[in-house]
Amino acid sequence: MIIREVMTPNPRSVSPSDSIQNAACIMRDEDAGAVPVVDNGRAIGIVTDRDIVTGSLVSASPDMSTREAAQLMSDHQIRRLPVVENDRLVGIVSIGDLAVKEGKDGRIGDTLQHISEGVKERE
Repeated sequence: MIIREVMTPNPRSVSPSDSIQNAACIMRDEDAGAVPVVDNGRAIGIVTDRDIVTGSLVSASPDMSTREAAQLMSDHQIRRLPVVENDRLVGIVSIGDLAVKEGKDGRIGDTLQHISEGVKERE
């Protein structure tokens, strides 16, 4: 299975000059825990309900395997990945998306456990 099959297409986004309040309203309205930060169509960061990340963006390509995406999430201890194609934001995929579509094996549970361990260490 590939990311294109499980991602949320065309997610709402914010620009670097938008307020945190605007991002929070989008999260509330979309029932989402993250909003991509986009500058002229390019994904440059992501605002999550826990933190703000804008420098080294971790992203997936739409043709990346779900296994690779889960590994990225585990390695970087994140629950969501913006999906970027030709430097353009085309979607977003969450650990929940992977769990719903790929719930047949323990990989997603292992990934979530690894991500959660990192959160506990930071608290």
